[in-house]
This record gives sequence, structure tokens and C-alpha cells, in this order.
Amino acid sequence: MCRSIKTLRPPALPEEATEEEIRAAALQYVRKVSGFRAPAAHNREVFDQAVETIAAATAELLGGLEVRGAAQRV
Repeated sequence: MCRSIKTLRPPALPEEATEEEIRAAALQYVRKVSGFRAPAAHNREVFDQAVETIAAATAELLGGLEVRGAAQRV
């Protein structure tokens, strides 16, 4: 049902995760937790909102992490 969600922070990725990668991870998480690959029409809004909320939280997390030994962001 769901592929593995990959690590999105350096050094697992050579550069910062893209919005597309963050959204894909959020989508996989929501699919796994909800048990739906694609929700029914009556669940679409809440499903999509969950994906957006988790993507935003993920971006905030990645933006705030300090990775030791990694080059400092400018």
C-alpha cells in the first residue's frame, strides 16, 4: 500500500528536500495512517487537508533542524 518514507534531511539527501519530496512524504504518511490510497469523495477534503498540514509541519521541522557537521545555510 505504501512505499517507505525516506529521510529528507542532510546528509541523507545531498541538498535540501524539495517541496515535492516533502509533499510526497506527507501523502505517504496520510495514506498509511488512514488506510486509504485514495479517499472516497466524502473524505477527500479532510484527506487533502491532512496532507497539507503534515507537509507544512515537515517543512518547518526540516527548516529548524541543526545537522552537526553539515555546511551552514546562508
